[in-house]
Amino acid sequence: MSTTADLVLALKKELKSAQMTYADLARSLGMAESSVKRMLAKGDMPLSRIDAICRAVKLDFAELARRVADAQPLLKELTQEQEKAVVADKKLLLCAICVLSQWTLDQVISDYRLSEAECIKYFAQLDRIGIIELRPLNRYRLKLAKTFRWRPHGAVMNYFREHALLDYFSGGFDGAGEGVLLVHGSISRGLAPSFLERMQRVAQDFAQQHQADQKLAEKDREGYTLLLAMRSWEFAAFTALRR
Repeated sequence: MSTTADLVLALKKELKSAQMTYADLARSLGMAESSVKRMLAKGDMPLSRIDAICRAVKLDFAELARRVADAQPLLKELTQEQEKAVVADKKLLLCAICVLSQWTLDQVISDYRLSEAECIKYFAQLDRIGIIELRPLNRYRLKLAKTFRWRPHGAVMNYFREHALLDYFSGGFDGAGEGVLLVHGSISRGLAPSFLERMQRVAQDFAQQHQADQKLAEKDREGYTLLLAMRSWEFAAFTALRR
């Protein structure tokens, strides 16, 4: 979320871009130049004052706020508290997964038993948590980086292990476009990270294809879940047989 200090910093850049001096701004605001300098140096002022400065430099306040929000660093992971908030409500978790896939609000309520009011409420919660930034007409901006992942031992992955992992692997993986590969081998420790990088690229390709195919009719799309994993591991039953 943009702070007042972020907005003031952006205003300073706008003043410089518009070649407006502190003296010019002071005259426009009906204030002393020294007061304007102190106000901008402090970086804290009422939103009404920020709006007045925006009008002085012929900039829409909403546009300034959007620029500042877009410039905020994207999250690579959530905090433990944020993840706990996500899994505390199944419908909120559903909406979180949907926005990660860039679903619109209309898509969510057409596919799941959520009313529009419920969905808006959950989107607002995701905004407060920091996953998205809500925008007019129930649109949103995802505030997560392309490299985002759930915490390895956080609330979401623990929920997945407890409630979804067996459900996922209980499938036959024998349908069109389905498959499961189980490969074991011993390789150089130095090469292991490169295989993980390749897996991450596959995951990104899958996510990008999802985005590109949203323009297709629903009848031409199918929901798939790609699960990629790699770890140093041996089945416990086999480990027990080691000498």
